Amino acid sequence: MLLVDNLANVFALLAALSWGAGDFVGGCATRRTNAYSAVMATQLTGIIMFPVLALAFSENLPSLNNLMWGGLAGFFGASGLILLYMSMARGKMSIVVTLAAIIAIIIPVIYSAINEGIPDTFKIAGFILALIGIWFIVRMNAGLNLENKDVEYIAVAGILFGLFFISIDKFSSTGIYWPLTFSRITALIMLTGFMMLTKASSKPTSDAFLLVILAGILNTGGVVLFALASVAGRLDVATILSSLSPAVTVLLACIILKEQLAPRQWVGVIASITAIVLISM
Repeated sequence: MLLVDNLANVFALLAALSWGAGDFVGGCATRRTNAYSAVMATQLTGIIMFPVLALAFSENLPSLNNLMWGGLAGFFGASGLILLYMSMARGKMSIVVTLAAIIAIIIPVIYSAINEGIPDTFKIAGFILALIGIWFIVRMNAGLNLENKDVEYIAVAGILFGLFFISIDKFSSTGIYWPLTFSRITALIMLTGFMMLTKASSKPTSDAFLLVILAGILNTGGVVLFALASVAGRLDVATILSSLSPAVTVLLACIILKEQLAPRQWVGVIASITAIVLISM
């Protein structure tokens, strides 16, 4: 039993590493090409990987209701990822990903509070820390290099990711890989239609091609590892450990891109990441 729990924890931590690295690579790719290319690669990777996993785990075909929620998850997830990558390309990644993550995790908690009652002490403490963290990060917008439009993009991205998590919760109890496959197909159709209407290019530039592919693999890999963690161990523990993904993005941005944060912004980032863990508990 202990071995299984340890394996689940390893999967969850690897999910955090994969998601965090995927966000970082996706942000870097968007600085060289467009966000649509990076998100398109994510959807295509999922369309390949999720059916294989569904067959490997002998997952039953989902109901029409679960497919509907899978489609909504695809719409919310892809839209949020586009806005996140666009914001990361223009501002400090460590700030952008932290703000988006804290908003994303607050939305499902509010949803649960409305449907299931007042959250527990951990979540309330997380809310307070989240507000403190956000205040320290965005106070006077000093050194963030973000315009009002960018802040709005981050907020909307966080809300969309929150709705993505709620959508997944609607179908995850009976199966996850087939609905996620449908979510990726829905997102791909949506992206293709949008780019045809706006004449936006989905072809990445040559210097960003490998980054786009890597972002897609890492993002999809995070979903797979999280699913394995939830199967091998407790879902709540997997959620808490995998929610550390923003810390990975912040660390990579500071080490590789040499991003410099003011001391008060570091306080905000640390408070926000701690809040994410508390709210996940």
